[in-house]
Amino acid sequence: MKKQLFTIILLVAVHLVEGQEYFFPERNVEWEQKQPKDFKINPEELQKAVGFAEANEYSGSRDLRIAILKGFEREPFHEILGPTKKRGGPAGMILKNGYVIAQWGDTKRVDMTFSVTKSFLSTMAGLAEDKGLIANVNDKVGGYIWDGTFDGAHNSKITWEHLLQQNSAWSGALWGGKDWADRPPKEGGIDDWKFEKPMEPGTIMEYNDVRVNVLAYALTYVWRKPMPVVLKENIMDKIGASTTWRWHGYDHAWTEVDGIKMKSVTGGGHSGAGLFISAEDMSRFGLLFLSNGKWKGEQLISESWIQKAIEPSKPNVNYGYMWWLNRKGDRHWEGLSQNIYYAAGFGGNFIVIDRENDLVVVTRWLEPNKIGEFMTKVNAALK
Repeated sequence: MKKQLFTIILLVAVHLVEGQEYFFPERNVEWEQKQPKDFKINPEELQKAVGFAEANEYSGSRDLRIAILKGFEREPFHEILGPTKKRGGPAGMILKNGYVIAQWGDTKRVDMTFSVTKSFLSTMAGLAEDKGLIANVNDKVGGYIWDGTFDGAHNSKITWEHLLQQNSAWSGALWGGKDWADRPPKEGGIDDWKFEKPMEPGTIMEYNDVRVNVLAYALTYVWRKPMPVVLKENIMDKIGASTTWRWHGYDHAWTEVDGIKMKSVTGGGHSGAGLFISAEDMSRFGLLFLSNGKWKGEQLISESWIQKAIEPSKPNVNYGYMWWLNRKGDRHWEGLSQNIYYAAGFGGNFIVIDRENDLVVVTRWLEPNKIGEFMTKVNAALK
């Protein structure tokens, strides 16, 4: 009897160590809420954080065509190439153990997310590796894509990991976008940027949407399906996301795979396009990562992939596979866990994963330089 009791206690202990049980909402139902005090969270301090988010709206125009053109006016030849949408006001959700403990604004409104899209795109690469479509992220991409995109002494060195960590230094043009014209250096001019020799792949992180779109293009050929279909079938349907989200590419970004015309999507929205989605669906995606890729007992994306995705890259300790990391570095939020990681997009769109506190935090249209202060206020409510 004592041995049986010990076994039961041991199993319970192992269960508690292995991971927190989370609540997973059904599709098309009101997300279950709990009071902050149910988790010993200070409701007054939490409300201060919410009030801060509401009071610090992104200062750019709500007409995102204007905000985009103004925000990237330094780029040569920059123009709107894909769909845009006027945005709403500040909105967001805070989940604790999967339950909503705070929300503000219109959480069902579909808006652009800009570079938050990149974290969805990197997940498509993770699924490809999980399913054996990519044998290893350290493989050369040219071994999979043989149409010339990765030809040449320089581009042939590029691996999937280089693309995922944004240190590929891929050289060329895609859908009219030139790698050297995307977010050029503050110094110099067109001739300097155009004729500069590319860096060695894997040595320097360069935030660059043309190269991110090359990853989306390559994954479209590996999957032999459009990325929105892959995302819908493997992730969004299974986590009960709404039917309102859309993933766009540039208007002219069409390619042909197996005789079928397909749109190659973008990993951001700084020329239009990217993922258009609600705060609630963003929160579901965040909850999937909080639970290490498992939803209601089904492993949708492997824990091993998530661990790789949030490992610091050598050139930038604050960046993994298209997730930002709160490690000690240029983008560290002082006083907060170094294990926090997050998706971030132009205009103040964030999905923050805090496993140590079992939190998912989603914000829309928060002044981007206020995110650290906002998270500090959220953290103050936990003490």
